[in-house]
Amino acid sequence: MSSPSDFFGAGRSINTNHPSTTNLHPLYLTQPSIFLDPSRQTLIGKRTLAEFQTQNLNNINTINNPSNLNNNNYLLRSVRPRNFQHPMDFSEFSTPSAFPPHRYPMSQLHPPRPNLTPPQQITNSFLLNPNFQNRVTLTTGPEKKSMNHRLQELEKQLLEDNDDDNGDAVSVITDSEWSETIQNLITQKQPVSSPVSSTTSSNSSSSSVASIASTTCSKQSLMEASTAIYEGKFDTAAEILTRLSQGLNPNGNSDQRFTNCMVSALRSRMNQVEYPPPVLELFSDEHAESTQLLFEHSLCFKVAFMAANLAILDAAFEGVTENDIVKFCVVDFNIGHGKQYASLLHEFSSKLKGKPATIKIIAVADNGVEERLKTLDDMLSRHAERLGIGFEFKVVNRKLAELTRESLGCDPDEPLAVNFAFKLYRLPDESVSTENPRDELLRRVKALAPRVVTLVEQEMNANTALFAARVGEMCSYYGAVFDSVESTMARDNAERVRIEEGLSRRVGNSVACEGRDRVERCEVFGKWRARMSMAGFALKPVSQKVAESIKTRLGPGKRVTVKEENGGVCFGWMGRTLTVASAWR
Repeated sequence: MSSPSDFFGAGRSINTNHPSTTNLHPLYLTQPSIFLDPSRQTLIGKRTLAEFQTQNLNNINTINNPSNLNNNNYLLRSVRPRNFQHPMDFSEFSTPSAFPPHRYPMSQLHPPRPNLTPPQQITNSFLLNPNFQNRVTLTTGPEKKSMNHRLQELEKQLLEDNDDDNGDAVSVITDSEWSETIQNLITQKQPVSSPVSSTTSSNSSSSSVASIASTTCSKQSLMEASTAIYEGKFDTAAEILTRLSQGLNPNGNSDQRFTNCMVSALRSRMNQVEYPPPVLELFSDEHAESTQLLFEHSLCFKVAFMAANLAILDAAFEGVTENDIVKFCVVDFNIGHGKQYASLLHEFSSKLKGKPATIKIIAVADNGVEERLKTLDDMLSRHAERLGIGFEFKVVNRKLAELTRESLGCDPDEPLAVNFAFKLYRLPDESVSTENPRDELLRRVKALAPRVVTLVEQEMNANTALFAARVGEMCSYYGAVFDSVESTMARDNAERVRIEEGLSRRVGNSVACEGRDRVERCEVFGKWRARMSMAGFALKPVSQKVAESIKTRLGPGKRVTVKEENGGVCFGWMGRTLTVASAWR
């Protein structure tokens, strides 16, 4: 609502907290500006119609027939604010729909606009609320005069502008007359709406608003609890979390399940002295399985791998002539189940169009995963054979200091691509260790002289941010991830349960742990750009056609947003960016 000075001119204001104004009816505080004297910026006293016409000649000239001012009973007078001495009973109109204060007679103070039909005059100058437009029909003859008279009297009663010296004849308006006048305005010619559609729309709207309000309230409570924990006020935090958990259903919608996950993580943060949160579980086979399921079922992760493959393909065919044999090597530091490379082989075959080619994939892995990678080798080899592509798969286990082309088994002149897909965020950086394995790996990879390095990471500032800010960022990020998973998988789906268990482990580790125990340290794309640049890499902007190609493959009706931004391709869910893919050389 505009301030009173907006209506009454510069330099003048109304103190709405003053005893003389606290009981004013809203109609008084929204008086139109025709009461202003432009030369003095003060309220004008009562004047005759001739004086008013002289003072406001420019406005009156726009009226087709000035005599209508008398015929239409326009109330060209000023009123003085005063407290109600005889309070009126508004109980009959306690609901907003029954008595919206801006609808009634003060709108008659506006002169009729030219070139408007009578129904338009009523719609524009009387029923200011668009929800009530076209509900009042024009009245004529005695009925119109009676209506105007009652509106006059109603206004006087509201404003108590009934001094004996003003010469106006004031009659007492009874409750029944008040009710009749208002109801006539509201009910005349109201359009009949379908009760079924109205009820359905109302229920849907109410449910949506309630869901948004509940989510906002839960996030606010989580932020308050995290702030209390950061300040050492554990009793306050425990009280907030207890109150919040009482209204949660662990098997409810995605918002409730995620809130339950955050409550558990914050409690683990408070109790970590007695019950330190487990860290080794983030390196277990069970967690690796849940992570792979997330990559397969959450579209924002799935299409990020797709973008990395397109960048690798562009590099593989860079400078290749029609008669050349395509030979390319890809080094991966987190190959997982290899689903990305099954798709890469298929894309590679489509682009070869029958040309001979050989692809070598080198998986840099830790000890203990040889058996799983042997199974992956068999799967990819069979796939490449069906596509008619020469294929070689190698597994190496090397320390950072031993990372060279020779130790990896790459030929000196062999075109090389290095794929960092959701790998670097799990490596400690300078905030954890002076050795800084994260930047050390980037420098070692730069020394391999790769044709392209693909980087795919989660868009979340959860590395060096302060605790409360980190919690807020995780609420926004993982809340969207939970929702994206639920959109593709039923609540009773066993794989969805496993995915959310893995997400809960990640959230618990990021919230409850610090130092070396905090395994996952995600950063936003801007920080990755700075880190890659310091390691000597130059950004290879992903062309707009890559983003358009991915949009086409997703098809219509998907809630994933795809956009090119600052040289990377950003993938978001319901407006929140979750993953970013970029290419470097």
